[in-house]
Amino acid sequence: MNCFEIEGGIRLNGEITPQGAKNEALQVICAVLLTSEKVTISNIPDIVDVNNLIDLLHVMGVKTNRVTRNSCEFQADNVNLEFLQSKEFKKRASSLRGSIMIMGPLLARFGKAYFPKPGGDKIGRRRLDTHFIGFEKLGAKFNFDAQDIFYTVEASEMKGTYMLLDEASVTGTANIVMAAALTPGKTTIYNAACEPYLQQLCRMLVSMGAKIEGIGSNLLHIEGVKQMNGCQHQILPDMIEVGSFIGMAAMTGSEITIKDAGIKHLGVIPMAFERMGIKMEIKGDDIHIPAQESYEIDTFIDGSIMTIADAPWPGLTPDLLSVFLVIATQAKGSVLIHQKMFESRLFFVDKLIDMGARIILCDPHRATVIGLNKENMLRGAKLTSPDIRAGVALLIAALSAKGKSTIQNIEQIDRGYQNIDIRLQKLGAKIKRVEVH
Repeated sequence: MNCFEIEGGIRLNGEITPQGAKNEALQVICAVLLTSEKVTISNIPDIVDVNNLIDLLHVMGVKTNRVTRNSCEFQADNVNLEFLQSKEFKKRASSLRGSIMIMGPLLARFGKAYFPKPGGDKIGRRRLDTHFIGFEKLGAKFNFDAQDIFYTVEASEMKGTYMLLDEASVTGTANIVMAAALTPGKTTIYNAACEPYLQQLCRMLVSMGAKIEGIGSNLLHIEGVKQMNGCQHQILPDMIEVGSFIGMAAMTGSEITIKDAGIKHLGVIPMAFERMGIKMEIKGDDIHIPAQESYEIDTFIDGSIMTIADAPWPGLTPDLLSVFLVIATQAKGSVLIHQKMFESRLFFVDKLIDMGARIILCDPHRATVIGLNKENMLRGAKLTSPDIRAGVALLIAALSAKGKSTIQNIEQIDRGYQNIDIRLQKLGAKIKRVEVH
């Protein structure tokens, strides 16, 4: 067990490059199961969740060759389907939510797939109905073992069809798209997720021989093909890291340049930060955030309090709401943070309140933040990271706070952020990883 010890209140300076997108990596790595040919993926983030997925594929029989730290070759020409019902598979797969996306490729290619209840962040209900309803519409039979909490889908014959998803689930859409890519006939998916991660997955599948129309929209048309080929694919920069670094610069009054930020894939993220009063300059594919003594939250045209809420793409990603909440604590003005998707993601605000923040938790989905305008700095505290995104929000708070902070359970942060302590040290942050006995 390790923790972060942070001396806050220090201005940072320099350049930082975002890692590859975690959420995209989990999807495209699962897609290698669609073909027996070699697939090479680059810009893979070297983080716990992604590495665990690569390890899971390896023990399933997929050949994996880590060419470099951030590039890997995969070849799924000898997948061990019997392993999918072993205790080791259940243990490995249940620790990582993203591995649920192996089911679509396995079902399409081998006619059957098995999966235990997936793990991941404890941020409220995260139902899987969309995945299995989609598989059933394609012709698969679904069974749920309530005692072992084990999911089974099998199909002797599948056929393309029309489906309207009950929610625009990113992982659900990814799973169904991968299954449909090898399913005979035409599949139409309405209310499909269209996040950049999903667009990237679709482009990768097309390069493997899939026939997909409507990429980037919520209406996808997929014409099934008989087999998929190998390909090379490069993962986008992680937009959640980009947003985290923008918030970190604002909170600490730092001048930071985010290199190779993937500007055209950020959607409304820059505009949402500008509504918080944060200045930034776009230079090519880089974002320069100048040092600001203060930043003021905008209001709506009629003068009412600003609301920052998550929404399906092209709306604001829910993964950044924790960052928006923490930067609002030191802004001038007030804001209502509305986390619509998950009901437990705001429960870390008590830790910010202990640091001196003025926050009213209205209900599990909404919190009102009254900004301190940097007149009363947050104070250092002993903190615990409850999940990946809240953990980084607390890290940003600690970097801006007066005095020393300790963050425990940083394994949660490591699941999504590659060597974050070392990268921040290069910007001048006083952060160190300490082993806890």
